Amino acid sequence: MDSSSRAPLAVRVADTRQRLVALAIGVVAASAGGLVLASAEGTLTDLPGLLLLVPGAIALRGNVFGAVGSRLGTAVHTGTFRLSIRSDGVVGQNMLGAAALSLVLSAVLGVLARGAAVAFGLAPTMSLADFVVISTVGGLLASVVVGVVTAGLAAGSVRLGWDLDNVMSPLVSTLGDLATVPALVVAAVLADRAGLTDVLGLGLLALALVVLVAAWRTPLDEVRRIVRQSVPVLIVAGVLDLVAGVAIEKRLDDLLAAEAILVLLPAFLGTAGALGGILSSRLSTHFHLGLDDATSLPSRSSVREARSVGLVAVPILALCGCLAHWASVVTGQTTPGLVHMLAVVLIAGALVTMLVVIVAYYTTMAAFRFGVDPDTYGIPMVLSVLDLVGVFTLILAMLALGVA
Repeated sequence: MDSSSRAPLAVRVADTRQRLVALAIGVVAASAGGLVLASAEGTLTDLPGLLLLVPGAIALRGNVFGAVGSRLGTAVHTGTFRLSIRSDGVVGQNMLGAAALSLVLSAVLGVLARGAAVAFGLAPTMSLADFVVISTVGGLLASVVVGVVTAGLAAGSVRLGWDLDNVMSPLVSTLGDLATVPALVVAAVLADRAGLTDVLGLGLLALALVVLVAAWRTPLDEVRRIVRQSVPVLIVAGVLDLVAGVAIEKRLDDLLAAEAILVLLPAFLGTAGALGGILSSRLSTHFHLGLDDATSLPSRSSVREARSVGLVAVPILALCGCLAHWASVVTGQTTPGLVHMLAVVLIAGALVTMLVVIVAYYTTMAAFRFGVDPDTYGIPMVLSVLDLVGVFTLILAMLALGVA
């Protein structure tokens, strides 16, 4: 089927405008998060391994709440959405599931991060308790902010007639950057405090286990389904993000020598994930509604959706590079210069945009064909694969241009 080919021009223009505005807002927010990261040079040096957590912690917010947004978008399109915060309603159950997943997976991410540091020979690094405390406390602080934004976007989108598939993923993914990076830096004050950190880390792990069991067995059907389906895929996604974190941690000296790249990092990864999230959300909605077929070769409708996402990538990625450079100049961070920044981001962006289309389509298509919810499975895998790919394309572009 090829419904989108018959969509009025005004609808396609409105879609593009909504995406550009949402992505631009997200880039500005993520760049602010990047400034915090670049300014935390002392913390990054004093707590080795902290940078390893950054991609995974950022992605977890987008994975959890981006999936919430995608599910709510599908509910709107299928006519099952009701704007209510009742615990048995669509919004209420999605937010309860997101809260449980945020706590549980933040604690798991801390454990996995310590394991990744040992496995990849990163030394010296923080203790297991440090990783758990920073990941969990920082994750909970950020989740409160992102959860409020997600609920507000859902309410505003319905009332103002926005398409949640266009605005939710880019705003949630990249606003999560703004909340997560400062939250991790704030939570880092609880690290390296001997007995206090050890006790707090153990308590958080115990709390995460209790919440997981309660959510796994809850009588609320939607919460139970979300948690049971999400935990396995979010753990896999977390592992992918930790590999990206290892790559970043190993380039820490180069990144501190060109701090504008650290400013760029959250915005670049957030934009790549947001583009993939938009495409995955649109495809998921089309597959659910029967407007497109989940075939091994993309239909003309899917190709058209991919092309429309690719077109907005160029100006948004250029904005990422410009903002990172200007913000670095204003705040006294080191920068390789505007031309080199634009070259890095556009070369890396061209590579990552091609992979956005491939990863978003085939992940969403596979989830749908295997009978699982593409909103729950597609978004986390798309965002995490693109985090990993984004880090490597950014590093390759830096090496190719001699920035690192």
